Amino acid sequence: MIDSKNNIFVLSGKRYTYAMYVNAAGYLQHVYYGKKVSTADVEYCAANISCRFAPQPNDINADTKFNEMPGEFGFYAHGDFREPSVIVERADGAAMSRFRYAKHEIFDGAPEMRGLPHVRGGGQTLEITLKDDFSDTEIALEYTAYDDSDVLARGAKIKNTGKAANVLKKAFSFCVDLGAGDYRLLRLYGNWAAERSPVISPIEQGITRLQSLRGESSHQMNPFAAVLGANCTEESGVCYGAQLVYSGSFAITAEKSFNGSVRLQGGVNDTNFAWTLGAGESFTAPQALLCYSDNGLGELSRQYADFLRGHVINPQTVYKRRPIVVNNWEATYFDFDTDKLFAIIDEAAKLGVDTFVLDDGWFGARNDDTAALGDWFVNEKKLRGGLQAVIERCKQNGMKFGLWFEPEGLSENSDLFRAHPDWAIGRDGVEPCRPRNQLVLDFTRKEVVDYIFSAVSKILSEYEISYVKWDFNRSISENYSRAAREQGGFSHRYILGVYDLAERLTSAFPEIFFEGCAAGGARFDAGMLYYFSQIWTSDNTDAYERAKIQWGTGMCYPASAISCHVSACPNHWTGRTTPLSTRGAVASLGAFGYELDLTKLTEEEKARVKEQIRRYKQTHELVLRGDLYRLCNPFSDNFFCEMLVSKDKTSAYAAGMCLRGDPYASNRTVRLRGLDEKKTYAVQELGLTASGAALMQMGLYVPGSQEYDGWQWTLTET
Repeated sequence: MIDSKNNIFVLSGKRYTYAMYVNAAGYLQHVYYGKKVSTADVEYCAANISCRFAPQPNDINADTKFNEMPGEFGFYAHGDFREPSVIVERADGAAMSRFRYAKHEIFDGAPEMRGLPHVRGGGQTLEITLKDDFSDTEIALEYTAYDDSDVLARGAKIKNTGKAANVLKKAFSFCVDLGAGDYRLLRLYGNWAAERSPVISPIEQGITRLQSLRGESSHQMNPFAAVLGANCTEESGVCYGAQLVYSGSFAITAEKSFNGSVRLQGGVNDTNFAWTLGAGESFTAPQALLCYSDNGLGELSRQYADFLRGHVINPQTVYKRRPIVVNNWEATYFDFDTDKLFAIIDEAAKLGVDTFVLDDGWFGARNDDTAALGDWFVNEKKLRGGLQAVIERCKQNGMKFGLWFEPEGLSENSDLFRAHPDWAIGRDGVEPCRPRNQLVLDFTRKEVVDYIFSAVSKILSEYEISYVKWDFNRSISENYSRAAREQGGFSHRYILGVYDLAERLTSAFPEIFFEGCAAGGARFDAGMLYYFSQIWTSDNTDAYERAKIQWGTGMCYPASAISCHVSACPNHWTGRTTPLSTRGAVASLGAFGYELDLTKLTEEEKARVKEQIRRYKQTHELVLRGDLYRLCNPFSDNFFCEMLVSKDKTSAYAAGMCLRGDPYASNRTVRLRGLDEKKTYAVQELGLTASGAALMQMGLYVPGSQEYDGWQWTLTET
């Protein structure tokens, strides 16, 4: 809604209103973001509340007001001393700015963002153009709203409208000023093999900064944050989410001012960022997805899951049944030959697995992690008959074949490095870092991306491959391209190269299902989900640890994107032994598969695997389309339990585990959520029938009290 008379802009989704107006001095001022209200309420707020912060045109003390004004984009060095959203440096070094309203436009659908992942179709977009008082710079702020969603997509395009070049030193994607409140900040923090642990802390005066400087969104900090109201819980209270549709070095900041208000903003990490804008040139910041909930974190999560499935993830594969795979990595590592792989394939077929994925070690002279990355040709000495023999064995067993690549990696001991040493990221004279004994290809260079596209495409064209696992096993260091004169935009240019390759490969081979991976979950973000409908969640496959990792990942990503495998015990990373049934229960809450040597299972274990696969085929539609409810928090409770409920509430599935032995645990009840109170449900495993009201108010008893006992409940309407 646009109120031209009062210069008010009102955006509405399913349950929220987002409002702003052009104040008397011509600045775009934030008015309201919260529970859905009427237009009259917004007009009241603009006229009687927000105007108190507005600078007046002829007030000689107006500059003092800028530090209080709730803005839609932060100025720099001219009256507003909060963190700016953009910094544009001119030829003389000046960078002060004040952006005033210039014009606006409304159009149907979402804006196209060439070269960047973005929201797909639908909705309606408001574009507001701001012009700087002191330079030839314009910013187009984009807001895309959907009637059926509580997610608001935000974007910013910075344009040099002058004749002289300038340098963009900071380019955040969004800014929203929340009113004063007792807020807390939720972040998803972690490390390799311990990704996305929810951490909640008070937002104190000053700036709290979440970031990655690793050239990837990272294991350590996910590009997502939530601002929680004082009484926000899993099931109730107000919270605001912000996640970036971006996979590179990012920053999200929360700044609490002297008056208690909080400014939340984020985008491309501005550390050592510099991007020259010539006359008429523009820079497009990655999109951000804001979300409002007044029904707690659980509802925020479900809104994000629906939005990502409906408007971000590749529509060709988002609801495609996930292949049940067995990956040979933890079964063999690099030590395999054709006979070993044949044995695993034969056993997998007997158990009901439908896809075999050949991991690292099939190419070049690759027998360990010190050689051959970049040499994308089949090692036929290692694989008698080459890839075709393995593929034929899969086909004979009625199975499909998948293959691992690490397109961005480079070994110094490789034919590619010997031919093109300058294609590696780094500067001559500076000894590079070598995590996992490898370097990184310079994807800021088009010729490098073109070469890798050609090499990978050759394999995908020559062989019958239905599944690709795209890995990236180290963070980026050195941040230097030997082919570029300007280095300040290196990290952003690198991820644009990754997106270019991902777009070209997924478009050229639409029949192939792509899974993202980055040493596990280092690039689990909305940007990669635009290309890959599923992401390897973590290299840590221990069920106890995975319960925590999956809990945190589900805060803002759908279950269908969370790749979950059953692995061997003792677990290769933790040494922990958990029952096969429990490993299956935890893995069944996402895209399901196996990461072990199936030939080493006992007959009893093989029978259990068959049953796990049979059960998963019954519930996989809930993983693809259902609503996730988090029931028992593994970070604060002695139990883990999550539940998936169909949209029509006729079916549901819950799985969980006891984390520590407790002789009284079997007296504990778990109250289910998301059901229809008036419907009656049969719980298959327990042989009982109860109303939705009873299951949600009275619950079900936990079936085990031993350490790592697991359970699964399948519910259907009767």
